[in-house]
Amino acid sequence: MRTTTLFRRAESGYAQRECIARVQDSVRFVANDSCVARRRYPDCVSRWGPPRIRSLDEFLTLPRRSRLSEELERALAAAAGMHMLKSNLHPVPVRITSTTSEAGAYRYRKADPIDVRVSSRSGHVATGFLHELGHLVDHQVHYDRQSRVWASAVHAAFAGWRAAAARLDLRPFPGGSHRKRYFQSAQEVWARSYAQTVLLRSDDQYLRMQLDALQSVDEPHVWPADEFEPVAVEVELVFERLGLTQLELPIAA
Repeated sequence: MRTTTLFRRAESGYAQRECIARVQDSVRFVANDSCVARRRYPDCVSRWGPPRIRSLDEFLTLPRRSRLSEELERALAAAAGMHMLKSNLHPVPVRITSTTSEAGAYRYRKADPIDVRVSSRSGHVATGFLHELGHLVDHQVHYDRQSRVWASAVHAAFAGWRAAAARLDLRPFPGGSHRKRYFQSAQEVWARSYAQTVLLRSDDQYLRMQLDALQSVDEPHVWPADEFEPVAVEVELVFERLGLTQLELPIAA
């Protein structure tokens, strides 16, 4: 799983100004005289009005004509039952891919989302989706334009979670030191602990069974139940401190 910050703009410095490759929305730069086909920046999700607290399911547009739709709906309902979000974003599209290299991806440019991607071939649709949703939440709660850090690394509401997560044992991810450092980053540990907390606290037995199955085979993306429980509590407290806890209010007779 990964996040993807897309396409740093190349500086143009060649002389043939008539060439269409000079157009400023290009993400390709070729230092020769030939005009080449250009890839454009994907559109970011637009914003409207002041930020406001809304149900989480108002911030995403799920695919409707996919065999994965039901599972995605169940996962989103579980997350929406745990917390809300404060933002002025229009809905972020969730797109299905067929990649085998990752379970999902959250794409963004600077402070703005582009989309959430979920692989149909990963075998972990709900977990992959919730992981990327965790990245989206992290990014939208706080993004520093200078340092580019997200809420999980610096926001005061995440301090208790950071302390609890630091006590978790390192999971046995394969690969070199760079890959292991990535999986130990605040962004990645938050996304994994967010996904596991949503599954753990869900009333949906289907989602709970998915978590049980991952723990039974010691999947590196999740932690053992007893070890993780204090972290799950801190994930919930993050949203309480932010004033985003989704509460079921009593109805008067």
